[in-house]
Amino acid sequence: MDAFYASVEQRDDPSLRGQPVIVGGRPEQRGVVAACSYEARAFGVHSAMPSSRALKLCPNAVFLRPRFDAYNEASQRIHEIFKEFTRAIEPLSLDEAYLDVTELAQRAKSATEIALEIKRLIQERVNLTASAGVSYNKFLAKIASDMDKPDGIFVIRPEQAGAFIEDLPIRKFHGIGKVTEKKMQSLGIFKGADLKKLSKIQLQTQFGQIGSYYYNIARGIDDRPVSPDRKRKSIGNETTFVENVVDKKEIWDTLKRLAGKVAESLGKKEMTARTITLKVRYANFQSITRSKTPLEPISQLSDMLDELPELLRKTEVGHKPIRLIGVTLANLQSTKAEIKSENEQQVKEEQLGLFSNSPR
Repeated sequence: MDAFYASVEQRDDPSLRGQPVIVGGRPEQRGVVAACSYEARAFGVHSAMPSSRALKLCPNAVFLRPRFDAYNEASQRIHEIFKEFTRAIEPLSLDEAYLDVTELAQRAKSATEIALEIKRLIQERVNLTASAGVSYNKFLAKIASDMDKPDGIFVIRPEQAGAFIEDLPIRKFHGIGKVTEKKMQSLGIFKGADLKKLSKIQLQTQFGQIGSYYYNIARGIDDRPVSPDRKRKSIGNETTFVENVVDKKEIWDTLKRLAGKVAESLGKKEMTARTITLKVRYANFQSITRSKTPLEPISQLSDMLDELPELLRKTEVGHKPIRLIGVTLANLQSTKAEIKSENEQQVKEEQLGLFSNSPR
């Protein structure tokens, strides 16, 4: 989707159309930009930027708090459109997904025609614009989706992939972040053609196991399937304080509130977690995390509150001022799966008991 949160706001409030809209925290409260309209992007504003910086770049910007209910509702309507074409849908976020349309494309329309039809239906039914990337694997489709924004479509055919990748700057490779980009540039890798010159062993030596992935994508190889049953990896919540905080009680009260929201989400999704992580960002912007994997799964707020004090003690909270705190649960598992596993184990134990007590 194109500037999804901001576009929903402009759709729902016509007075915002054509205005530089920024969705996120307030500048005076040290908020962060969650999303911004293309009008705001023209001033250099982008997501994850401090709102105070965004205001300096774009003094006339309209700042709005996120309305996740509205974004969720729009996302659900868009996914209903996807389902008219395929069940092989892998959501990446509220506003982005992979679709495998191989089967339909073999029987009827081409993948490009399907993408154009989906874009048309989103505009018609949801009154929002989307951009599409079409190719023969996930890596190339993802890159293609960013090539013709907003409201565009970009196709990379198999015979075009080699030249396209060779000329692609490393910073545009999906899966290569700023730190990796900097390291690659120090090795003389600035675009796909440079990456392609290195052997798999050389890349693994420099980057570890992910070096194999870099080796393959430099050659247009990506065999990852579209996974409709992709599992959510974590649930978390964090907050940035209006002013730096040292007081332990205020920090603990805030952490309990965040943990309560995370526990509520965990319960709604009928899941448990194996790992809990505390995140702290000090006043000097240094961020640290402290994690623990308890013996028993975390299933409710009390479980989280049992573990968080120990994680806090492993930080300098209360001694150094902090600007942000957060908590995340990871290694999630459905409670239904755990109940099934427990039931299976119980049946096995009963069977063993039955046979062990039977006469010989």
